[in-house]
Amino acid sequence: MVLKTFSTLSHNTLFHRLIHTSSSSSPILIPKSTSPICIHHSHKHTPSFTKRKLNLSLLLTPFIWTVLPNALLLAQELTTELQRYTDSKEGFTLLTPSSWTKVDKAGATALFQDPNMGSNNIGVVVNPVRLVTLGDFGTPQFVADKLLQVERRKESTKEAEVITVAERSGKGGLQVYEFEYKIDSTRGGIKRIFSAAFVASKKIYFLNIIHSDNPENPLDPNKRMILEQVLHSFDSTT
Repeated sequence: MVLKTFSTLSHNTLFHRLIHTSSSSSPILIPKSTSPICIHHSHKHTPSFTKRKLNLSLLLTPFIWTVLPNALLLAQELTTELQRYTDSKEGFTLLTPSSWTKVDKAGATALFQDPNMGSNNIGVVVNPVRLVTLGDFGTPQFVADKLLQVERRKESTKEAEVITVAERSGKGGLQVYEFEYKIDSTRGGIKRIFSAAFVASKKIYFLNIIHSDNPENPLDPNKRMILEQVLHSFDSTT
């Protein structure tokens, strides 16, 4: 089947289909550090605030006061560009760009579009499942591999590549998977996709953030930071 356009709905439906047709995989193991860090104090040493360190601190002071305001300004800009959206009925919450418009679309629980380019969108789909946790379906890498396999089978897909695969804890220790991948298609060009998924109350929650990343109009660093904030904000309210 030829994919006409890149849409949040198509990717969400794809993930929902994978949930119901694939078997679970072994749980992911996260190594823990066993090397303690020891800090020793000695009163026999000369005072640490030497003339050399004083000169260094004086040299660094202008640099610090140059960088710090810029960092604070960027944080303020990210805060003002994002707003909290909560769906109390379905039980999820996330941040969305304040300038993006919420639209209705069949099959999508919530969908937000970039007013300047409708193909750039943020969508959430919620569906009932028999899973108790997302780990019952498989590891993050297992899910990413399945998504990529299906994408590559589409006639419109020229290239598909997974960029990052991660797992984080949501509300109450909720298991949340996050993915970033890139797709080059004959329909729509290159797209950067950020996805997140979790299972709560016997429902699968899937977030899909789709943004154009074509060479002539690449995803700029500031916009990328905003979309990553949206990705990491996706969580359950129950």
